[in-house]
Amino acid sequence: MIEQGTLLNFVGGQWERAGVSNSAPIYNPATNQVIAKVPLSDKATVDKTVAAAQAAYLSWRRVPPGNRIQPLFKLKTLLEQHWKEIAQVITDECGKTLGESEGELQRGLENIETATGIPTLMMGYNLEDIASGIDEMMIRQPVGVTAAITPFNFPAMIPLWFLPYAVACGNSIIVKPSERTPMTMGKIMQLVEQAGFPPGVVSLLHGGKETVDALLDHPDVRAISFVGSTPVAKYVYSRAAANGKRAQAQGGAKNPVIVLPDADMAMTTRIVADSSFGCAGQRCLASSVVITVDEAGKAFTPLIGEAAASRKIGYGAGAGTEMGPVITAASKTRIEGIIDAAVKSGAKALVDGRGAKVSGYEDGYFLQPTVLTDVVPGSDLAKTEVFGPVLSVMHVNTVDDAIDIVNKQAFGNMACLFTSSGSAARKFRYEARAGNIGINVGVAAPMAYFPFTGWKESFFGDLHAQGHDAIDFYTEKKVVVERWPSTWSRKF
Repeated sequence: MIEQGTLLNFVGGQWERAGVSNSAPIYNPATNQVIAKVPLSDKATVDKTVAAAQAAYLSWRRVPPGNRIQPLFKLKTLLEQHWKEIAQVITDECGKTLGESEGELQRGLENIETATGIPTLMMGYNLEDIASGIDEMMIRQPVGVTAAITPFNFPAMIPLWFLPYAVACGNSIIVKPSERTPMTMGKIMQLVEQAGFPPGVVSLLHGGKETVDALLDHPDVRAISFVGSTPVAKYVYSRAAANGKRAQAQGGAKNPVIVLPDADMAMTTRIVADSSFGCAGQRCLASSVVITVDEAGKAFTPLIGEAAASRKIGYGAGAGTEMGPVITAASKTRIEGIIDAAVKSGAKALVDGRGAKVSGYEDGYFLQPTVLTDVVPGSDLAKTEVFGPVLSVMHVNTVDDAIDIVNKQAFGNMACLFTSSGSAARKFRYEARAGNIGINVGVAAPMAYFPFTGWKESFFGDLHAQGHDAIDFYTEKKVVVERWPSTWSRKF
């Protein structure tokens, strides 16, 4: 997967250089040290990769579904055998704790397990005698060459949202991982190679914007899956659609949590802290806003402050580390700038994470978890996706006021409620305008057999990742109407 310090692409079943001189450094965010370089593949490299994927698809689609899933069983076994090794790679290039790295691998494996059910998941349906002697059926067929453009924050899990379903349905897939964290998918692709997929069915293509644009414009790429920020998700979705492709583009988030006075405050604090500061806040389901209702603020606010201040930051593989660094030096600077602006605008830093240092890792991109109180709904901070370990706290008088704040925001990825009231929970579930809803849950991450259902500015498309949506996305429906008379009235 690497040659002379530069990562290789995996094209047509072969590891090869990208054929370009342009590359970008890959940093360990805990040390600020360059650990490898990633090539920025050009259009010619994309064209070659797509050609290999198209040739592979034409044969792969004819393989029976029961046979197509056999390499997925092998891939799952190989991932389990190399579990610790891959988790360490995630920690070194992404900054997560080892526990977080292993957790995302587990969620990836769940998608492989679900996709192995494709012989039943991909079934169509039929009806005899829609008219006298005429039968009708709906069958599913693969769409062709697909591509997944994936983010830095879950370098193992998110590619596995797409890859297993795409190939199980009979497509080929090209994975373009984030140039910030490409080594994880390189390690996984070595296992894909061993799992027995025919050459070209699964490809790994490194690169940046030029690479993405070439995939979006290539006529043989029929479906695009994307996860990233909202501005880029809009760009990917619109350009893919303009080129006649189906697309699913997951965007950003500003996930609110409502805390009612009857919530179990100790449990709520623990869960919200894990949601807000896990993975250094760099996940699309991080709880970034808490809305306390009535008397809840008096109990919850000091508790979440204590939880943030006591969280141990450091290198992800270090003993006792509870939170690692953010992904880049620029991210750290941007997040600290957001905190600066919020405080100048009237928010209070109950816990201020700016300027954090870790002994032995002084050059790392560390922030301490930050809690900002007295945040005003509608303010810049309340609307901005920080994508870092920063939790905003605001207060309202009623649950209706809280739900109104949830529904007025531009994003709709997730919203959560903490309460012991079934009535309040049902009201929230019914009225909250977000795709993933949590009740006494801080990260409402769907299991693999349910779709990942972001709404509003958090998702662009019709069919989401995972579950039955994935089957619909990676297949085209074909309706067949048949008549087979016992005798023909004329000869042909």
